[in-house]
Amino acid sequence: MTGDVLEQVSKLKAELEGDIVIPASTRIVRALMEHDLVDAMWLKVFPVVLGGGDRLFGETSGKKLMRLVETRTLDGDTTYLAFERVQAA
Repeated sequence: MTGDVLEQVSKLKAELEGDIVIPASTRIVRALMEHDLVDAMWLKVFPVVLGGGDRLFGETSGKKLMRLVETRTLDGDTTYLAFERVQAA
């Protein structure tokens, strides 16, 4: 992950209103989370065990608190979870 991605996302957040969506990129999401650039997260959880793969959340330098704000069931078995970042006090 280069600094360019972090710089560009920071710039976009400052200049634009609305959502910046990162679909299915654990590498980018991890870097953005580590640098406190994630305000909300929407996850779809599929009830399938594949037996291996990458963890969505790897090691971080500290806690990244998120609050569950919405849950839904989609197509009978897929779960939609919406989280918002908890601002530090």
